[in-house]
Amino acid sequence: MTQPLNPTVEIKVLDARLNEWGLPAYQSEMAAAIDLHACVDAPVAIAPGTPAQLVPAGIAVHMGNPYMAATIVPRSGLGHKKGLVLGNSIGVIDADYQGQIMVSVWNRNAPGTEPIVIQPGERIAQMMFVPVLRPVFSTVEEFSEDSERGAGGFGSTGVHHAKAGA
Repeated sequence: MTQPLNPTVEIKVLDARLNEWGLPAYQSEMAAAIDLHACVDAPVAIAPGTPAQLVPAGIAVHMGNPYMAATIVPRSGLGHKKGLVLGNSIGVIDADYQGQIMVSVWNRNAPGTEPIVIQPGERIAQMMFVPVLRPVFSTVEEFSEDSERGAGGFGSTGVHHAKAGA
């Protein structure tokens, strides 16, 4: 089934403040994701080492396409400079989910450091739309062919550079 490279996604604005803060949009011509705002009523302080907190993004989406999903990913500057990361590393929004987008945030900084404060309207994460493969499974007793790697897992390919042609 062929899917367009720019499918339509319906966005429902659940928090009217986004009209002044900025509706979801790509921030540059080649941006891969849209920024998500913290739709909170007051600053939220996240102390280091405390459980992740859910922050509403003020929008809901309807993709309605089983061959796409949205991912919630960190904004690189917040993670690198401030220590604000996603509580679940990455969030996956299924094509049939129509509830409010929530961002799980966590302060990864060392205990005893200052809390991270999220301000109302601050851009705290990104949402990127990605294609989804939906394979048909075939249950087998043995695989149809063996790969060179086989069942070799954790560390089986080594840690040093592979030499070309070796």
